[in-house]
Amino acid sequence: MNIVLIGATGYVGRAVLEEALNRGHRVTAVARNVDALPAHAGLTAKAASIGGDPAALAALLRGHEAVIASFNAGGWKNPNLRADTVAGYAQIVAAAKQAGVPRLLVVGGAGSLEIAPGQQVLDQPGFPDEYRGGAEAMRDVLNTLRDERELDWSFLSPAAHLVPGERTGRFRLGGDQLLVDANGDSNISVQDYAVALIDELEQPAHSRRRFTLAY
Repeated sequence: MNIVLIGATGYVGRAVLEEALNRGHRVTAVARNVDALPAHAGLTAKAASIGGDPAALAALLRGHEAVIASFNAGGWKNPNLRADTVAGYAQIVAAAKQAGVPRLLVVGGAGSLEIAPGQQVLDQPGFPDEYRGGAEAMRDVLNTLRDERELDWSFLSPAAHLVPGERTGRFRLGGDQLLVDANGDSNISVQDYAVALIDELEQPAHSRRRFTLAY
């Protein structure tokens, strides 16, 4: 497929890029600094910042079959992280629709997953303050997407701990509830997260839904 990956040099974006290229997809990789991107026959690098000219972003997306958004609005220390993230995703959605790209896959967060009916991870005592802004932002993005009827979107929330590791291709999928193992742990490698995301790209199974994964 011919896809756009926004945030291709980030923690998750790098793993998604590698997985997509290894499966033979053609990727237009969008990042603020494209110097860190690898040389690959299937890769086209585009330097761009979300929050710039909306028409320019739409022009960049035009002609692709899907957009994968792994957008980071300046990192966890950005004091305006929540507002900047929500605004950035609003621009991505608007640009995808303007460009006529039918599918959007969003790299989501785990904070909005439920640990019990009506109880989300980020609302529990002890949730780290340094991650709260980003978690609230991605919950806002998910809630906005749930009202989106034009794009065919999917939102993938990782396990509670998204860590460097191996690509096993073996994991469980779920919906809105946090998945834990027999020991009560919730883990997934960033490599297997990328597997699940590209699986969804190739064989859509969660149209206009959030899903999650864990070991």
